[in-house]
Amino acid sequence: MKASELRTKDVAALEKEVSELLKAHFGLRMQKATQQLTNHTQLGRIRRDIARVRTVLAEKKAGAQ
Repeated sequence: MKASELRTKDVAALEKEVSELLKAHFGLRMQKATQQLTNHTQLGRIRRDIARVRTVLAEKKAGAQ
């Protein structure tokens, strides 16, 4: 997911994206805890995606004020 793609979305869509990514991150953490996770790079990728979406969301909220 690229930041340029995220900047085209509105605030509601970004908040929905964050919640979906957080659910996916929780699922991956549970898989890791139960030793079912085979691709550990997914955890880092999801964390970076969450940070990227939150950054764009903060930019949009700051720009709206």
